[in-house]
Amino acid sequence: MDLFSAPAHDSARQRVAELTQLIDRYNYEYYMNDKSLVSDFEFDALLRELIDLESQYPELSLPTSPTRRVGGEVNKTFRQVAHRLPMLSLGNTYSIEEIEEFEARTRKLLDGIPFTYTCELKYDGVAIGLTYRRGELVQAVTRGNGTVGDDITSNARTIPTIPLKLRGHFPADFEARGEVVYPFEAFEAMNRQREADGDEPFANPRNAASGSLKLQNSAECAKRKLLFCMYFMMFPDGGEALEPQFGTHFGRLEAAKQMGFKVQPYIRECKDITEIKAFIDHWDTARWQLPFGIDGVVIKVNQTDLWDRLGMTAKSPRWAIAYKFKAERVSTPLKEVTYQVGRTGVVTPVANMQPVWLGGTTVKRATLNNADFMAKLDIREGDYLLVEKGGEIIPKIVGVDLDQRKPGARPIAYTQVCPVCGTPLVRAEGEAGFYCPNQDGCQPQLLGHLEHFVSRKAMDIDSLGSERLKMLYDAGLVHNVADLYDLRRDQLVGLESTTLVRNQESALGIDDAEAKALPRSATIQEKGADNILKALEASKQVPFERVLFALGIRYVGEVGAKKLARYFGNIDALMAANVMELAMVEDVGEVTAVAIFDYFNNPQHRLIVQRLKTAGLQMEVVDNRISNVLEGMTIVVSGTFDHFSREEIKTSIEQHGGKASGSISGKTTYLLAGAKVGPEKLKKAEKLGVPLLTEEEYLKMIQGSEQ
Repeated sequence: MDLFSAPAHDSARQRVAELTQLIDRYNYEYYMNDKSLVSDFEFDALLRELIDLESQYPELSLPTSPTRRVGGEVNKTFRQVAHRLPMLSLGNTYSIEEIEEFEARTRKLLDGIPFTYTCELKYDGVAIGLTYRRGELVQAVTRGNGTVGDDITSNARTIPTIPLKLRGHFPADFEARGEVVYPFEAFEAMNRQREADGDEPFANPRNAASGSLKLQNSAECAKRKLLFCMYFMMFPDGGEALEPQFGTHFGRLEAAKQMGFKVQPYIRECKDITEIKAFIDHWDTARWQLPFGIDGVVIKVNQTDLWDRLGMTAKSPRWAIAYKFKAERVSTPLKEVTYQVGRTGVVTPVANMQPVWLGGTTVKRATLNNADFMAKLDIREGDYLLVEKGGEIIPKIVGVDLDQRKPGARPIAYTQVCPVCGTPLVRAEGEAGFYCPNQDGCQPQLLGHLEHFVSRKAMDIDSLGSERLKMLYDAGLVHNVADLYDLRRDQLVGLESTTLVRNQESALGIDDAEAKALPRSATIQEKGADNILKALEASKQVPFERVLFALGIRYVGEVGAKKLARYFGNIDALMAANVMELAMVEDVGEVTAVAIFDYFNNPQHRLIVQRLKTAGLQMEVVDNRISNVLEGMTIVVSGTFDHFSREEIKTSIEQHGGKASGSISGKTTYLLAGAKVGPEKLKKAEKLGVPLLTEEEYLKMIQGSEQ
């Protein structure tokens, strides 16, 4: 026995307990009471110490440890779980008259029994149920179809307003139900980062919250800064409900606060329809001041012992109803239409309007999509535009207020030339948008190409964001992607954003002498320069298919780039191909083939490719095949798997000589079916006689080849 290990272990156990208590307290005060008891630096230092101790002594790491908030568990398949009590949806209405009918019907059914209502906010998020036993979170499940949902426990643990361990007095076994919401500020910050990474932004916080809960790596979910808003407490065995504090819905939520749940303070007890209407009217306006989205108000009978008496309809309880707000719409005058140029040259019209308050923010600009959209709405000079902002963050134009149209108002002619470089616009047959063909001389396109080239799914040069690329462009150091690989350290160190500095000086109204004293926060320091050069060097190992995608050829996405790379094998063969040869590649139609041919037929582009080759980028397919055991097989993948992510299993198929396809046809060899396989794919496979292959059977097929 090691005589020195026991005291060290006892000391570690004591310190883990101290750190857990401190961190839990700081978390509780911050998320429940909006109090910061320590600085972020001090909090992070305590958390890091606890992580290190638990790493050194794994037996001291408990499921309720605050380190579980950081995430790190990988869930490649979300197990489906049956709800102990169904997660029912409520009846919805947009009509106050229907709320009046609900209230009158409830009074009639209860026939003189005294009762009250609760009115609370209807959160615009994702419903989940949390099971607690003996005060500890044991499971989190999504609503799913109301009967069965997905087990998302590892991701739920990362949400700071979901207690891992309860405080004070609590039932032995119960379920807390509520909504996971994405606060506006965190949502907008995440979308900005997605755009910088070259990913599509989420349309609204609700979609983003749903996607976040299904991330396979809980550490990624932890970064999303989600919140859980509790609205329900349920007792599967019914016994706990007999305790006095649980006799009303309001009492249950008040008790939940004492247990450590974040229960929003907006719930009210109402005695009649007049007070219900007042609550609805207040929040129809005040909702825009909230930091998260709501889409209505939920009215429930407060006394829980009356719920069984009121009963159910086929789909929803009779003791509750949801009133949904209508999307807010305003009318505001159009000042002018301007045009923006995107990375691919597509020109998008933008309505610049008289600023108007809408949905909690001042709106003054909104997209008009394209020329067809403008023609459909028949937008004319001086028109008043109808703008809506419902569940979406981004305002949208839904029509023209014809009652305010001035006599003789002239239609707005769509611009015929690029607003930046003046090149005549073109419009491809079958496309809605016009675009500027001057891809090598139009500034927004040049900067867009650079941003696309360095994005995560392309060359993944994370040290070069949009601001730094703009700095390099303004300084005359970079005008195309090949210029990036000619950068030197002495060119980078000390480089500053002249745009930011000019804007700052202009805003302050200062002269040149005073400007010299301004801090240059946008300056690239030595470490930043080293990181840029290091990232550029690392990008030379990016495989050919991603280099091809990074070139930004019109109509060539990730999948198309992969198929082109594998078909031609190297950049020289691809550049030498004619339109007919290009069109022979799977899923490359004539339009795309022409775009590829035109791109490589441009001498400037061929020079850029040659410079990238000279710089050392991968310009041919490297054979990473492990075996030929799947040679000649076409396998369609559907569902989730225990040993692979979807992308990993597709890569594995290709490494063993097979072809991973996205759709089932008569040429499909197998449907590789994981958990939650798509029902339509199953149906088609059965119809065409395509055999199913389980993950275990697939592993046996490739097992011998990986020795």
